[in-house]
Amino acid sequence: MAKTVLVVDDDPTQRRLIQAVLERDGFLVAHAQSGDEAIQHLKSGASVDVVLLDLVMPGISGHDTLVEMRARSFAQPVIVLTATGGIETVVKAMQAGACDFFVKPASPERILVSIRNALSMGALKGEVDRLKKHASGRTTFNDLIGASPAMLMVKRLGERAAKSSIPILITGESGVGKEVISRAVHGSSERAGKPFVAVNCGAIPENLVESILFGHEKGSFTGATDKHLGKFQEANGGTLFLDEVGELPLDVQVKLLRALQESEIDPIGSKRSVKVDVRIVSATNRDLSQAVAEGRFREDLFYRLNVFPIEAPALRERRDDIPALVDCFVRRFNVEEGKSVAGASPETLAYLTAFDWPGNVRQLENAVYRAIVLSDSPYLQPYDFPAISGVAAPPSEAAPVSALASVTAPAQDEPVAEAPVRILDARGHLRTLEEIERDLIQLAIEVYAGHMSEVARRLGIGRSTLYRKVREQGLEGLVRGGEAEDVAA
Repeated sequence: MAKTVLVVDDDPTQRRLIQAVLERDGFLVAHAQSGDEAIQHLKSGASVDVVLLDLVMPGISGHDTLVEMRARSFAQPVIVLTATGGIETVVKAMQAGACDFFVKPASPERILVSIRNALSMGALKGEVDRLKKHASGRTTFNDLIGASPAMLMVKRLGERAAKSSIPILITGESGVGKEVISRAVHGSSERAGKPFVAVNCGAIPENLVESILFGHEKGSFTGATDKHLGKFQEANGGTLFLDEVGELPLDVQVKLLRALQESEIDPIGSKRSVKVDVRIVSATNRDLSQAVAEGRFREDLFYRLNVFPIEAPALRERRDDIPALVDCFVRRFNVEEGKSVAGASPETLAYLTAFDWPGNVRQLENAVYRAIVLSDSPYLQPYDFPAISGVAAPPSEAAPVSALASVTAPAQDEPVAEAPVRILDARGHLRTLEEIERDLIQLAIEVYAGHMSEVARRLGIGRSTLYRKVREQGLEGLVRGGEAEDVAA
């Protein structure tokens, strides 16, 4: 996503010159001809990533504008510019919160370097703030990325539930961000700053679940060489997040129900119960009502946990949030990997927004991470996401190529760039239709994780036709177990 620079200057000529420099480098530009207009622009909620602020203007000065911005908690990095560069002016600007300073007229290179440095510092500060909130248990719903109707509903429900101690059950597919929502519930409640303890119930060995949740006394069983408090006591006064709660064994479900009803637990080997003050937020990607009907989950515990349900939407149901999520991940991984990627190109965002993301936000995050590590361009290109876009990387440091560029026949001895589905062979001649079809079906099966209904829909053919072609091309080994039987039929 292109970054937006707000240019605040009373001189229209200067604004146009700076705009030309910035737009050539891929930035979006907004204008304000006075300090008051700049404040109103920021108050409107319009996207602004950096502010270029002239210090000498009619009406409210640039210095006073900067002071007002910081008083209103506008955190965008500010670069001040003026026609005079006295040391006193520099000191005052920096004390007021400016991150850089240059004298007009400045060279295009100086302007661009200053803006890139400001963006890098802003990203670093944002990541530090995010980690501080995460570590202190103060993440709120304002920190959740997304303004789609589905996410706005989640935020509204979560903020209401956070004001009480009502048990919350967060449902949704794997990777949608159920733990992030639970942290926002905790950070928006009166328990913010108190312990937040997350437990993945599906990752605990069955014979250790009771000990890990409720604790044990020394010598209570073989191997219990020390006293262990358990997750309930660790979270005392705060919030306990039980992820994949549907995986709990039935005998542990009984103890969990008592802990919820009586606000006390019985550590293994203890002679007395221990009082605990814990807010329970649970999550699952399964249908717990179906598990109750099958006898795998206690009905009374289900009703106790499912007092306030929140449905976390799949990423394909909130495609409008994908550009903002990509921008967030780019900033984070730039800091972690020491990169300076400005964002994703419009063509790349079009590919990412159109993709269904079966792994949801977690899959998108990992895809952006890989792209950041491998990218050498200022903006992420479609070829940085080959499994999604089907676009091959360019054979050299030339400008990015599109998927159609691979159709152009190369010279006789020129190597052909490898793509997920190649149309030309190594000599530049068209491959046979059967070979291209085999590669396309194989790519589709891999991209959609063997979901043959989705593969058939995307390829625009019937399932029976797809199964026949899979058998003919010898691709049965790529098909998931249950559907492999259908292919063989």
